Amino acid sequence: MARVFSPPMAVADWFTVARATAAPFVVLLFEWDFHGHDYWATTLFAVAMATDWFDGQLARRSGRASALGSLLDPVADKLLVLSVLVVLIDRGIFDGWMIAAIVARELLVSGLRLAALERGTVVHARDLGKLKTWAQALAALLGGLAAANLFDDAVAWWALLAALVLTWVSALDYARMAPSLLREQAAGEAQSPGVSAESTLSSSPARRQTLS
Repeated sequence: MARVFSPPMAVADWFTVARATAAPFVVLLFEWDFHGHDYWATTLFAVAMATDWFDGQLARRSGRASALGSLLDPVADKLLVLSVLVVLIDRGIFDGWMIAAIVARELLVSGLRLAALERGTVVHARDLGKLKTWAQALAALLGGLAAANLFDDAVAWWALLAALVLTWVSALDYARMAPSLLREQAAGEAQSPGVSAESTLSSSPARRQTLS
C-alpha cells in the first residue's frame, strides 16, 4: 500500500485534490445567505466537476494514470457530489431516502475497494460507474439550479431518481464481477507466493481492476 502513495503526484492528481477541496466551499456558498448564493454555489460545483474530465484527459495523454489517482478520483467525486445532494435535502429539492440509498451504495462499494487494496489490487473506475457519477452530478447540478429558482425542482427530483437507479445497477454490476476478481487474486497469490502486495500494486496491470 505504501507504494500507492510514495510516487510524486501527477498534474492530474492535483486536479483531483482540487475537486475534493472545493466541496466545503460549495457547501459554504449554499449555506451563506447572500443574494445569488445558490447560483454561485452551483457554478463552483459545475467548475469543480469539470476538473474530473480534465484530469482524465491529462492522465491519458501523459500516460501517467497512477494508482494514487485511481484511489483518489472516485473519493473526490463522491465527496463533492454527495455534499451538494445532502445540502439540497434541507432545501426541499430532494428526499432524504434517495440520498440515504445513494450513500449506502457508495459506502458499500468504497469498503469493497479498500478490501481489494488490502489484497494488493488497485480498483479503477468501470464505465457504468463513471456513468452513474455523472448522472448524480447532473442531478446535483439541476437541484442547485432549482434551489436558485432557475430550474424546475420536479425535473431535478426525477433526474436524481434515475441516478439512484443507475447507482444501484452499477453496484449489482460490481457484485457480479466481484467473485471473479477475488478468484483471480487468489490464483495470483498461489502462483507467486513470494510477491508482496506492494509490488503487485505497482507492477501488475492484471490486478488493477475496475470499479467506481
